Amino acid sequence: MSRNAKINTLLLAIVAALAVLPLALGLGDHKEEPFTGADAEAETAITEIAPDYEPWFAPLYEPPSGEVESALFALQAALGAGVLAYYFGLRKGRRQGEARAAGAGDAEKPAADSVGSGA
Repeated sequence: MSRNAKINTLLLAIVAALAVLPLALGLGDHKEEPFTGADAEAETAITEIAPDYEPWFAPLYEPPSGEVESALFALQAALGAGVLAYYFGLRKGRRQGEARAAGAGDAEKPAADSVGSGA
């Protein structure tokens, strides 16, 4: 197994553990909604600490339901993943193109030298 394959396997195992361990260990069982987002957790903490707190700003757009909010979040995540995948794919393609060009340039130089010396 190559070094990259070992690293990829280790990273995959870590991601799987991060997804499964909270469920297996029962983290959040004591809460009414165990896996709410950070925004909801922060709002709950703020209302417990300072019940008369008023936010400084209001949201620009308030989704009509939680499903729409989840869909917009998923769309945002998909767009971000697409941009990152495009960027890394472009970098890899450029690197491969440079390697091919360097390999083709190296292959042509000895041929040109041998033609010149034979005359």
